[in-house]
Amino acid sequence: MRLRSLGVALAAAAALIALPATQSPVAAAAGTPLPQGRTAASPSGQSAGVAAACGTGNAALGRPASASSTENAGTPASAAFDGDPGTRWSSAFSDPQWVQVDLGSVQNLCKVDLTWETAYAKEFQIQASANGQSWTTLKSVTGATGGTASYDVSGSGRYLRVYGTVRSTGYGYSLWEVAVHTESSGGGTPPVQGGGDLGPNVIVVDPSTPNLQQKFDQVFAQQESNQFGSGRYQFLLKPGTYNGINAQIGFYTSISGLGLNPDDTQINGDVTVDAGWFNGNATQNFWRSAENLAIRPSHGDDRWAVAQAAPFRRIHVQGGLNLAPNGYGWASGGYIADSKIDGTVGPYSQQQWYTRDSSVGGWTNGVWNMTFTGVQGAPATDFATGSYTTLDTTPVSREKPFLYLDGSTYKVFVPAKRTNARGVSWPANAGTSLPLDQFYVVKPGATAATINQALSQGLNLLFTPGVYHLDRTIDVTRANTVVLGLGLATLVPDNGVDAMHVADVDGVRLAGFLIDAGTVNSDSLLRVGQPGSSADHSANPTTVQDVFVRIGGAGPGLATNSVVVNSNNVVIDHTWLWRADHGSGVGWNTNRADYGLWVNGNDVLATGLFVEHYNKYDVYWNGERGRTIFFQNEKAYDVPNAAAITHDGIVGYAAYKVADTVNTHEAWGLGSYCNFTADPTIVQAHGFQVPVKSGVKLHDILVISLGGQGQYAHVVNNTGAPTSGTSTVPSKVVQFP
Repeated sequence: MRLRSLGVALAAAAALIALPATQSPVAAAAGTPLPQGRTAASPSGQSAGVAAACGTGNAALGRPASASSTENAGTPASAAFDGDPGTRWSSAFSDPQWVQVDLGSVQNLCKVDLTWETAYAKEFQIQASANGQSWTTLKSVTGATGGTASYDVSGSGRYLRVYGTVRSTGYGYSLWEVAVHTESSGGGTPPVQGGGDLGPNVIVVDPSTPNLQQKFDQVFAQQESNQFGSGRYQFLLKPGTYNGINAQIGFYTSISGLGLNPDDTQINGDVTVDAGWFNGNATQNFWRSAENLAIRPSHGDDRWAVAQAAPFRRIHVQGGLNLAPNGYGWASGGYIADSKIDGTVGPYSQQQWYTRDSSVGGWTNGVWNMTFTGVQGAPATDFATGSYTTLDTTPVSREKPFLYLDGSTYKVFVPAKRTNARGVSWPANAGTSLPLDQFYVVKPGATAATINQALSQGLNLLFTPGVYHLDRTIDVTRANTVVLGLGLATLVPDNGVDAMHVADVDGVRLAGFLIDAGTVNSDSLLRVGQPGSSADHSANPTTVQDVFVRIGGAGPGLATNSVVVNSNNVVIDHTWLWRADHGSGVGWNTNRADYGLWVNGNDVLATGLFVEHYNKYDVYWNGERGRTIFFQNEKAYDVPNAAAITHDGIVGYAAYKVADTVNTHEAWGLGSYCNFTADPTIVQAHGFQVPVKSGVKLHDILVISLGGQGQYAHVVNNTGAPTSGTSTVPSKVVQFP
């Protein structure tokens, strides 16, 4: 980020508290017993033991389903397998009718549970098939009386269907839920169990936890400057009031409240990010987060001096918020969502910032690019003379899933989609809750094979803090799957595999994890939708939130593409895709990555898009009707010379390229900066390149030369003044065309 490599020699104000070299924070914490389970054992007492001969898990949960007919669009086949007792499948009003589910592989079937609505079957068959065409009857039922009933069966199949032949009413057949149980004995692979404890690096506390400040300090002492280390930590605060706490948040550390609402977890104190470790320069304060808390700052303002990949979500600040480091050294931009700041937000030295669906008591200043959507109290747009771009609402948003306690039981709340949102989503909290036993709680040492097995069983994923090496791609194929990370859980693909693929299905939620490129080139680190995806997901889009990508920095890394979006209607809500400009394993070809974000899907929306330093296009947008709200970019520092980035008669790849074939695209609040340290004589043609068409519109865009290290000739295409030498004054275009 800006001036990271230059450094600013400002005095550090904070003294660091070090641990003995032989003692880690977790080991130290584990040595002091805490009330109610310091090591984050599941409050509901779930365990990961081997299942009995007939498993208790539902192998049909969330699996692809179909039916002979549906009564209407509100009663689809999938509703009988979604785990929600309030949704149902219902058929046309005739005999026979059927509903079936694809279990993903041939399974030994042992029991089927049926929960009928009033319109039940008096006579029906439970059938299985290996191919979905030739069926074997496992159970014939006559004289049924509806309600909830379980049937022992014996047989195998990939597909299971309920085949109704005689209705109980003049209506069709209607099932609230179908659960399918499979055998785990007989030499087969036992099913992956959902739930369980949260692992050693999740630190659960309550207001009575002894030595609580010491626990925060111990983790911070280890993580304050541990930019490329392997430590990962998540603090979970049970609801209650915490007095006199200053939780300093270092690298790969997250702090979250466990209430359903932020105000359930009250800190009378501070949650602090500062830059003492880097001489008052906050431009490298990456990879940390705060979520779902209320903070009453001890001195009126809370300090959150961060750079990229440091989300501030669902926070109620009962005071002001200072986004600059102590001493007002450099700070390079960040993200706030679904938060309420009662006082004034002071960005001071922050160069750019995006705030979404929140409320603020005021906003003091702006440097280059401050963008607001759906923010009550936001300043009015003044981009022509200032730095503000303000939209009254956010067109489509859905808040990030989060872990909370319902009594003594962990659940994950999955917020509902909002359209034209303004202000916070809480305390109304529209959405659904999923119990932890519907998640495979992934812990360090888990294999990709086990992770994929859990997904194939219909489980969601909760990655606990750690670094996970993958020898095969994680395949998310089920609609509405939640993949949630704690403590910046990190996925590393080995041997050139892709880290994760998501099928072209509705409503997948990816949130809260980092993908770190491996040493062998991957084609794409994250791919959403297979090539040629065409389904309409507008009613239930897939969301990608606080999902970060790193190529190099922690060692050599290679990937042609960081993120490829093939599905339609995807919402990318806060991401930082970073080809490293510092750390180890950094060089023009050492950590080569051609493209950051490549979008082929239609109607894709990005809110809070940070993409930096790629060898070619940082963003290439090939889909129709795409929209971006806030974009922050730096071109690669290490371009060896102009020839290395000259293509099609153009010097430099645009930071943000809209394909020539695209007819409709719109974007607001975009900035690109150059810092060509390897060859400061490079003059890049432009920051943005788009087709000149009436349906392609850019609002409030700028380019900047950082200290004269290279220049831009134009802002967009051949429009906009060149950058101005060493002055770091932006060249702007308010509207294009």
